[in-house]
Amino acid sequence: MKIFTTREIREIDRYTIEHEGVAALELMNRAATAVALEVMARFMPTKRIVIFAGPGNNGGDALLVARKLYEQGYRPEVILFNVRTKQLSDSCEVCRNYLLEMDNVQFTEVVSTYTPPELGRDDVVIDGLFGTGLRTPINSGFASLIRYISDSEAFVISIDVPSGMCGEWNSGTPRNNIMRANLTLAFQFERLAFSFEENADYIGEVKVIDIELSEEAQRRTSSDFYRIEMNDVRQMIKPRKPFSNKYSVGTLYMIAGSYGMMGAAVLAARSAMRAGAGLLTVHAPMCGFNPMQCGVPEALFEADANEYITTNVDVRRKYSALAIGPGIGTNDDTVAAVDMFLKKANQPVVIDADALNCIAKRPILLKSIPHGSVLTPHAGEFDRLFGQHGTHEERLVKAIEVAKLYGLTIVLKGHNTMTVRSDGKVYVNSSGNAGMATAGSGDVLTGMIGSLMAQGYSPDWAAVMGVYVHGLAGDMAAAEHGEMGLTASDIVNNIGKAIKRIMA
Repeated sequence: MKIFTTREIREIDRYTIEHEGVAALELMNRAATAVALEVMARFMPTKRIVIFAGPGNNGGDALLVARKLYEQGYRPEVILFNVRTKQLSDSCEVCRNYLLEMDNVQFTEVVSTYTPPELGRDDVVIDGLFGTGLRTPINSGFASLIRYISDSEAFVISIDVPSGMCGEWNSGTPRNNIMRANLTLAFQFERLAFSFEENADYIGEVKVIDIELSEEAQRRTSSDFYRIEMNDVRQMIKPRKPFSNKYSVGTLYMIAGSYGMMGAAVLAARSAMRAGAGLLTVHAPMCGFNPMQCGVPEALFEADANEYITTNVDVRRKYSALAIGPGIGTNDDTVAAVDMFLKKANQPVVIDADALNCIAKRPILLKSIPHGSVLTPHAGEFDRLFGQHGTHEERLVKAIEVAKLYGLTIVLKGHNTMTVRSDGKVYVNSSGNAGMATAGSGDVLTGMIGSLMAQGYSPDWAAVMGVYVHGLAGDMAAAEHGEMGLTASDIVNNIGKAIKRIMA
């Protein structure tokens, strides 16, 4: 599913109006009806509701919501701000006049200084101050009002986006000047900004409201951002052919593990086999022989010359895919081994965990990474590689730049894991849960992506598919064990079931 930018949504709005005979006010009416229904489903008419409307179209939406609530016996207090220019948008002015046709409306239009009403935890606030049309950060009086509402402990419902938040990029926005919503009712589409961790406390629960924008316009409008859902992955998965053998379905060579961290190698190896690799060879220090042979008897074991760490990697035969990193450590000899391995590799590699940390210790190695490789950093690993970043939004911007520069696919791991392709396309994952924030989860993902690459999927799609299946397996594990009780082994044990569910 495409994630459209504010500009693209505006174009879809325009197409709907111009080609499908839908008036702008009708779209606003659809939106307001859906918001009012949501409010009525949650709160009784006796609940105190205060509606704050700004001078633009978002304010017009809020005023229409107010009218619909009045029609159903609610008595919201409505405050319209017309301060900066004393000139409402055309749509907002129509909606104001429409509201004032009703009797006994509690309505205040603010044109100068203003003291907001007292708010408390028993109150509901509908935030219609500013929508996605905001182009510059909010300041002065509106910023103070937003802080006042956010600190009031009232239940805040934001229309489309929390006031003060832009639909995509918010790096220059003071966080205190963004409305802290408990519920965000987004029109037609989620916004990219909703996928960033730093915005979670501002958007609260998100519910997308269908206002029936043109499906034709949605198909015709291209986007650089996509949300990956089960049906997307279902269309990508290729059924196994009846006469397949372990070589034809893919061979994977994985460098993983060291003394004290062989668990990472075992998890990655078990994951690779569960995800469908036909034949797996694991290169690890000699100390890893027993853990690997006992933990993953299906895998072949190749011993390093060293007892405890990886010091030399000599890939002697052709493999369908290569992976490196889980649990290998960052000893100087291991860094040198990673250096030599990357320079010799002549095919894309899945690079994770300590392999990324080894590259961070020797940054010139970025230039040695084979074109098309997949990097799977969490926030800390990404920052060690590419410098400190204060937000996930900043990391995404940097990942897009780096992926293009080096011809890589970068998997930014997190609650909404984002896969960034070398052409700048970004795929936001929709599966997974907080229980997957557990040791070994990333090692499981490495094995899955490597396995899918071995089976013939291109590195970028192997990453997108692997991330989704990984999250779905985590969701199935959480359903059985709960988020707090979930372990990486539980994810592995559900990989086959997750793939089966997708293919059903």
